[in-house]
Parts: sequence; structure tokens; C-alpha cells
Amino acid sequence: MPNLHLTKVAMGCRDVESLRRRAAERAQGPERRVPTRMRPRRCDELVGGNLYWIVKHRIIGCQQILRFEDREDGRIDIVCSAELRTLVPVPRRAHQGWRYFDADAAVAANDETGVGELPPQLYGRLAALALV
Repeated sequence: MPNLHLTKVAMGCRDVESLRRRAAERAQGPERRVPTRMRPRRCDELVGGNLYWIVKHRIIGCQQILRFEDREDGRIDIVCSAELRTLVPVPRRAHQGWRYFDADAAVAANDETGVGELPPQLYGRLAALALV
């Protein structure tokens, strides 16, 4: 099992549904390419890990990292699985670019509580009151 993952902010996405639509629109067959300026130094450890998506200051979904490819324009593509898995929301600060994420801190994929279905604004208020 891979022990390293990435987090990335999904700019312009407001909720899980908008992230799902974006993932479906940008999929190229069974893959999705996420462009970035620089190759991660630890890219060998990331293959097989996940790219966790942050929306409204919480991790809400992930896609498996398949490989890294160079582009003609000098940038790098993070090639991911087109399948977007939704997760139990986990608070996370927004950042630019991507950040490494250890498997020990990885989030659960099962949302039996229904917390993942809460509207972002309500979730934010409940989280501020330490109720979720």
C-alpha cells in the first residue's frame, strides 16, 4: 500500500457535485490529467497513492494517482484514475499547488453518518461549534 498522497484545492468547486461534474468533464477515458508546474520530488512514492481534493476547506474526494508525465509546454501532468471517490469531509486548510499527505492521516471512505451530504455552509458552522 502506498504511504504518500497529495492534497490539492479544487478551485471553483462549491460542493461534491461540482467536483464530480468537473472530474467527469475532464476525464479522458479511464484517466484524468491534472496539470502542475513542477514534478513532486517524491513522485515515485506517490504512484498508487491518492490525490485528495479540498473544497471549501475540507477534503471531500480523492482519485488514485497512476503516474506522472511530462508535457510539451514544460509542465507536468498528474495522471489519475477518472473515478472520483467521495469521502467523509475532513477539515483542511486551503493552500496553493499541492501538498504531501501521509497515509497515517488519510481519511475514511465510508460515510455512514451522512455528514458528507451536509451543505458546505452548514458543515462549516457545525465544525466551528465542534459538533462534527
